[in-house]
Amino acid sequence: MKTTGLLTILLAAGTAATIAPRPATAQETAAPANANDEIVVTARRSGAPMWTIETRAGVIILVGEIAEIPKATPWRPERLEGATERAQRIILGTKAKVSPGDIFRLIFRGGGLTKLPKGRSAADYLEPQQMKRLGALESRFDQDYARQNFLMTAFDLLSKRLAFNRDTADDASDVVRKAARNTKTPTQPVGEVRGEDMLDNLFAAAPETHIPCLEAAMTATEAGPGIVVERGQAWTGFDVPAVMANPLEAALGRCWPWTNDGFGPALRQQWVGAIHDATAQPGVTLAVVPLRVLAEKDGVLDQLEKRGLAIKGPAWRKESSR
Repeated sequence: MKTTGLLTILLAAGTAATIAPRPATAQETAAPANANDEIVVTARRSGAPMWTIETRAGVIILVGEIAEIPKATPWRPERLEGATERAQRIILGTKAKVSPGDIFRLIFRGGGLTKLPKGRSAADYLEPQQMKRLGALESRFDQDYARQNFLMTAFDLLSKRLAFNRDTADDASDVVRKAARNTKTPTQPVGEVRGEDMLDNLFAAAPETHIPCLEAAMTATEAGPGIVVERGQAWTGFDVPAVMANPLEAALGRCWPWTNDGFGPALRQQWVGAIHDATAQPGVTLAVVPLRVLAEKDGVLDQLEKRGLAIKGPAWRKESSR
């Protein structure tokens, strides 16, 4: 894998690029209650799973996003676009601040990310059963993963062999970002992270920390391309537990940076804080949040519920009666 394309893959795995926020003006006021209801209805008709939180000042719409939606998935992005154009403010994913120095650093040190430490191979880290599964995939796809970093092997399995990111439509955040740009709707990233910090974190990660990611990627690849379509269908069918249980979604959620002790919890808490702050804002706040961050155990929805917020929308866990 070329290092020039590596940074894009890593940032796409953990963050969503955002447009620069435009500060709210003094003219920004709360929309009438009936207008808020109309925006919610329009957004829901898009086919993307979402939850609403009604506050004294207005309403918050949380759109549960999955990455790389197959074009065959029947959803109506124009409805979400219409809701965006009428919202008072937008919250999107973490903004990655990448400098030219970060790119050059990746180019010159990319080998440290793509390969295992000198003199080591996969057999030095994996159990015999794990090696057997990896060997079977090597034979199946005519690849040699023996010296490759486990995170890179996982990305190769998911993106090239399972091809989950091929023939895809715009993600929900892409749709909302474009609509907000056209209407100059105030938009803010949920937080910011420096490319330098991300690379430092990744370079410092021991090879064995990526083994759970590799295992999940092998499971998804072994399951076959049908899971890509099934994930999209469960998403538009509002079957959130089925999306979360899908091997592909499970694999994406078990890879860096979501499972990293340094970045993972911080990314999640940024969303909790931003949404809680939005409860004091007038009118409609529309936030596009990774579904895995919303619906996982002790995730954003669970934490917001514990704070006493009334959340309306599809069940996000099996035992939920919503």
